[in-house]
Amino acid sequence: MKSLRLLLPVLLLAIFSTAQAEEVRIAIEGKYPPFSDVDAKGNLKGFDIDISQALCKEMKVECKLVKVDWDDLIPALQEKKVDAAVAMMSITEERKKQVDFTDRYANTPAFFFAKNKRVPYVFITPKRIAKMKIGVQADTTYDRYLTAKYSATSPITRYKNADEMYDGLSRNEVDMVMDDVVAGYYGFLQTPKGQGFELVGSSVVDPKFFGEGQGIALRKGNTALKSRLNTALAAILENGTYQEIQRKYFIFNIY
Repeated sequence: MKSLRLLLPVLLLAIFSTAQAEEVRIAIEGKYPPFSDVDAKGNLKGFDIDISQALCKEMKVECKLVKVDWDDLIPALQEKKVDAAVAMMSITEERKKQVDFTDRYANTPAFFFAKNKRVPYVFITPKRIAKMKIGVQADTTYDRYLTAKYSATSPITRYKNADEMYDGLSRNEVDMVMDDVVAGYYGFLQTPKGQGFELVGSSVVDPKFFGEGQGIALRKGNTALKSRLNTALAAILENGTYQEIQRKYFIFNIY
């Protein structure tokens, strides 16, 4: 009986430790407003951050947000530095060879951006903009699309992130850039840097390159977390949490 009393604190500590909230490490790029950005204090903010926290709350786990550069997102998953990546990553067959994806959590098309009236075409084709310089964020679906469709007729400049790409456009290093329509509209056109620029052409939709929308990337074979995230995503879409978050950033449905 005495030994049991002595063991009781140890048993309670073990139970308490086990009951501590599970932690899910989520990679966020932090350089893709309004989906992800950093505030003046260096804290992550944006749609991806709010969605991540809503999913973690639904799953009853602790969210640990980890800022990871775009090029390092998939390696970070594969090296088990993070458990998931919420970074508007398009679900494509090529990426499915490296990582698994949840159901889509957004579905936005690609678009070209250029100075006002520089590109007057309603429909942009490689022939129409031949020799014009195009900028793009490196190693993205937009990069792969432009390489396949436009590199034979136009020089392509690749930038490390969207900020650098739009800086290049502002400095006239390139004539136009391709990006996600929402990220480009809110993260560039609606900022002081984007004054004098516009969306040009029409939306670019090609399932071969842009897949079936944007999903949360996971390490290959992590079926348990994938199932939990899909269940949580369905729940926040059903109970209105997704729509509430969406209204903070956009005036239209991005799902």
